[in-house]
Amino acid sequence: MKRRTLIKGLATGLSSLYLSNLYAHGLLRTPSIPRMAPGPFQPSWESLEQYQVPDWFRDAKFGIWAHWGPQCQPERGDWYARGMYQEGSDQYKYHIQKYGHPSKFGFKEVINDWKAENWHPEELVALYKKAGARYFMAMANHHDNFDLYDSKYHRWNATKLGPKKDLIGGWAKAAKAQGLPFGVSVHASHAWSWYEVAQRSDKSGSYAGIPYDGKLTASDGHNAWWSGYDPQELYAQNHALSKDSLNDGSMGEHWDWGNGASIPDKAYCDKFLNRTIELIDKYGPELVYFDDSALPLWPVSDAGLKIAAHFYNTSIKKHGKLQAALFAKVLNEQQRKCMIWDIERGQSNEIEPLPWQTDTCIGGWHYDRRLFDNKRYKSAKTVIHTLADVVSKNGNLLLNIPVRGDGTIDSEERNVVEQIAAWMQINSEAIYGTRPWKVFGEGPAMEATVALSAQGFNEGKGKPFVAEDIRFTTKGKILYAVMLGWPANNAALVKTLATNNQAGPISRVSLLGNGQLKFQQTSEGLKVQLPEQAPCKEAFVLKIEGAIV
Repeated sequence: MKRRTLIKGLATGLSSLYLSNLYAHGLLRTPSIPRMAPGPFQPSWESLEQYQVPDWFRDAKFGIWAHWGPQCQPERGDWYARGMYQEGSDQYKYHIQKYGHPSKFGFKEVINDWKAENWHPEELVALYKKAGARYFMAMANHHDNFDLYDSKYHRWNATKLGPKKDLIGGWAKAAKAQGLPFGVSVHASHAWSWYEVAQRSDKSGSYAGIPYDGKLTASDGHNAWWSGYDPQELYAQNHALSKDSLNDGSMGEHWDWGNGASIPDKAYCDKFLNRTIELIDKYGPELVYFDDSALPLWPVSDAGLKIAAHFYNTSIKKHGKLQAALFAKVLNEQQRKCMIWDIERGQSNEIEPLPWQTDTCIGGWHYDRRLFDNKRYKSAKTVIHTLADVVSKNGNLLLNIPVRGDGTIDSEERNVVEQIAAWMQINSEAIYGTRPWKVFGEGPAMEATVALSAQGFNEGKGKPFVAEDIRFTTKGKILYAVMLGWPANNAALVKTLATNNQAGPISRVSLLGNGQLKFQQTSEGLKVQLPEQAPCKEAFVLKIEGAIV
């Protein structure tokens, strides 16, 4: 016992090479490889086609996401751990001003600066449930390769460095307390090429030619705060650069590991597999989101296929049936049968035959103080309109509320969340548990749709919604018509419900939050006299009954 304690104490200050020797001679144990869960799903696309989206997810419609990690600490927006190494960029200039040069203060130092000192997950998740979220997702790692949970496969994690807290454990406990299905988002498969900027040095100025910290190793950490930790385990940069790596815009071309991307080695892929299996086994998420085309590391590795099969089989063992929701992007026809298609910052332009999800944010993915200072968040109105549009097309909305480095959300964000809550309290029956109708809607915005690009990214590019834009949902024999504005003269016209058109005779019309209304079904459409005072803001729901479905 004393010998083991002595070795453990010595190991914390030794280089990775010395640690490797200890492992090799059996003086330290290598973490055991997690076992893949047995079951009907195998790690192949053909096997994953058995997948069926669980009803609970189809009924939930709305989730909230905490896309939060050390890149939120500088409060300077998305992809900070990449941008800070791009000479001349906004984030590079900001980094030098706030922290110093990236050859001296790299992203590993940003991690060390991050403490999450005011984080109270119970309060935040309770607020999100009040706002109508039916599931909650937390980021488990990002492209910065820092695990936000207790990982025995990756020492660069939040229980050992930075906050020194099990953040995923805290989020999971808070979600369980609120009765919300818990999800994790996993982004770290891309660190291999995403971090290549950390291998650079300035081309000009007083630091020209002095390398950033991306190629440091454990042996460079003598007497440093990170002594005993290998920066290569974080940055993963012991490899040749991808083609066109010096072009800051090349990352998108390398996303699918093509076009000259440097291909991750087997050790990197195996470690990602082990980390993610451990995440699923330890925290039991019902949802897993991959920021990948198809699956992580596909097609250069089958790690993503193994994770998907394990996740599905684990869900069956836990619940007796498949209850898991797995998301990825840019899916072909076969892959959309294997998991849920996620569209980033965009919407489909039609009713999709299979359930899908839009993920978007009221600001940037990582917290950006400038959006608060300049009042540039999405409004509650925009969020509610997006929700109605997505749900009418057989989709769900996952909404990120950016979290500050200290673990709080700001007053403007809280105001948006509270306004969503107020709307959902009156109108949620037109959202939860609904299914698409024969058509998803009507109105002028349908005449100016914008096609999806790559992961999505058609959000906000069409015409803004007006009162004549209506979105339909159904529940049993009830049709809901969500009006995305209050009609002039308090008179609504639903053209799709004209006699001899999409619907049979209508027997009753009411306004959620108000009551029964006078109506007339004519050859022009369903004419409804609205009350003088609207019952809520942003969008208004007609509840229509009769022989319409």
